[in-house]
Amino acid sequence: MKTIILGPPGTGKTTTLLNLVDEFIQKGVRPRQIGYFSFTRKAANEAAERAAKKFELDKDNDLENFRTLHSFAFQKLGMAREKMMSSSDYKEFGKKCNIPIKTAKYSNDDGTFNSDNEYLTIIETARVKQMDLLKYYDSRQNILDVERNTLYLLSEELKRYKQETGKKDFTDLIQDFINKDIKTNFEVLFIDEAQDLSSLQWDMVRSMWRDTDKTYIAGDDDQAIFKWAGADVDHFIALRKEVDNIKVLEQSYRIPGGPIHELSQRIINKVQNRFNKEYKPRTEEGVLKRYSDVTQINMSEGQWLVLASANYFLDEVKELCELRGWYYQYKNKNSIDIKLLMALQNWEQWRKGSLLTHVEVKNIYRYLGTNVADGFREGKLFHSEDKYTIEECKKKYGLLIDKVWYDSFEGLDTFTENYIRNMRANGEKINANPRIKMSTIHGAKGGEANKVLILQDLTNAALETFQNDPDELHRLFYTGTTRSKKELHIVDPKNFDRAYIL
Repeated sequence: MKTIILGPPGTGKTTTLLNLVDEFIQKGVRPRQIGYFSFTRKAANEAAERAAKKFELDKDNDLENFRTLHSFAFQKLGMAREKMMSSSDYKEFGKKCNIPIKTAKYSNDDGTFNSDNEYLTIIETARVKQMDLLKYYDSRQNILDVERNTLYLLSEELKRYKQETGKKDFTDLIQDFINKDIKTNFEVLFIDEAQDLSSLQWDMVRSMWRDTDKTYIAGDDDQAIFKWAGADVDHFIALRKEVDNIKVLEQSYRIPGGPIHELSQRIINKVQNRFNKEYKPRTEEGVLKRYSDVTQINMSEGQWLVLASANYFLDEVKELCELRGWYYQYKNKNSIDIKLLMALQNWEQWRKGSLLTHVEVKNIYRYLGTNVADGFREGKLFHSEDKYTIEECKKKYGLLIDKVWYDSFEGLDTFTENYIRNMRANGEKINANPRIKMSTIHGAKGGEANKVLILQDLTNAALETFQNDPDELHRLFYTGTTRSKKELHIVDPKNFDRAYIL
């Protein structure tokens, strides 16, 4: 029996799967006879941790089949980590072929391939799509500076390099798993975030469910935003002809009623190929606000998620935060380094008489410059078991100053000092996580915030995608608008002809 569980935003599809796991364990199904696979390692680990806690199981042994697909293939094939392609392998390959490769690696979290080299990206995407490389190249409309014959030759050279070195990549693992027809014999099989699976991964899933009595496939085709990376949402949608049951989770615990829900529904109803489904928003009415310019937005309070189709569109919001003294996270990096923030916090407590550990003192010394005497700046004379007062360090350990931070922290540039001053004047809690997080919409999938700000601008590539495959961008901005729990803020684009208009 195969069941599809469709989970619109915030309806709890993963929780639904985990509740089913609980039911089967309570019915006597052995944990090792349950296969639970998610698109990301983080999600798979969270599922295993919940089951382990509830049933007092060993997560690593009893729940060894709670994994990503590529991790499971790695395990079943008996691979060793040293036999996997690494970043250094790709760089060595680049030198051999005289092509520049700075970044090339598979994510340990979701198994996706990321590289700054367009040739490698195209090669890998064609593989997970199971498309002939040159046919895939010919189907692309927005490939720049990629020569067709060179692409083919590099693909063949990469095959030879892996054969010569005996190395495999994540895509090889899944392909080998399928080719060797490995038997799993699960009593129950769970697949989460199914809309993100590639054509190749679907073949692996099919190879597992042949020997499984019950299969549950959870996902939301409306949030399928990784087609560019090889995800095959059309395969997921086509499963409706094969499965025994389709269940729609109808209550969202995230999306507020009113204008936010109405806007998101108008967007997604534009998609041509989708599961027709409805869900209920929360009874609480959401707030929708529009602005002609970023500078009109007041983000001085609350938790914010700022979204755009590409990172560089966020630069204007980043500059606004710095001007106003708002603490933010950009590209997964805090606007002020956490070590500096800890040093500032500890310095103030130190001046008031607190004791600090040797680690805390050494961290402060990093920012004091010549305010620490020569020979003491590395903090090598401190003992790990001791704690120190500021007076003790002035007498014995080279500390030459005990003034307020902006008169003591010599290593700060003027911009950083002024930014921190503004943050403090605004009451920002610099010892906590940033209130404002900026991300691409792709990077924020699965996230949520009380207040969401969306920029509508599009890159050249996205604009071309919109013209050729509008469903992809409809899904993207639907996913963005449905991150909001209370408020949705929309900024007019710089150019309405180069934007997705919400």
